Amino acid sequence: METSGGIQASLSGRYATALFGLARDEKAIEAVSSSLATLKQALVESDDFRRMTTSPLVGRDEAKKTVALIAPMLDLDPITTKFLGVLAQNGRLFQIGAIIRAFSALAAQYRGEVTASVTSAHPLSADQIDALKAKLKTQLGREVAVDLNVDPAILGGLIVKVGSRQIDGSIRSKLNSLAIAMKG
Repeated sequence: METSGGIQASLSGRYATALFGLARDEKAIEAVSSSLATLKQALVESDDFRRMTTSPLVGRDEAKKTVALIAPMLDLDPITTKFLGVLAQNGRLFQIGAIIRAFSALAAQYRGEVTASVTSAHPLSADQIDALKAKLKTQLGREVAVDLNVDPAILGGLIVKVGSRQIDGSIRSKLNSLAIAMKG
């Protein structure tokens, strides 16, 4: 499968491409996308879960058992649940964040959307997300899927990245610009 942006070149890209192909064949792209969004949120909210996926001290069998317990609690679809089991068995759970991003890009491309990575200082409300999508759709002339990230270090505002184009409207960036201008 030929993909744009070299998604397939990395390990996470190969896993995401395999998951996407299976989801497409099973007509479950939206179910897997939803499960991966839930999984991404769980990684943000649970320090224990995040540590379990990234720690080299967690053995493959323990990781596989933990995934088997967590998947029903998160109401993950069967394809994603099996996929997580494979990642755990292969010692690749640490790749889950990159796999989620790559899968999201593949799903957006499949739907004819462009993906915008949006970083905010605080979680955005549903209304703010809808307004942002509408604004980006107007500017880009295409449907837009957003990959939301929270980084309190930007203080406020947004950083929006679409492809190689980045719009940095963060307060941190504006303060840095002001400091540079004052120096000189």
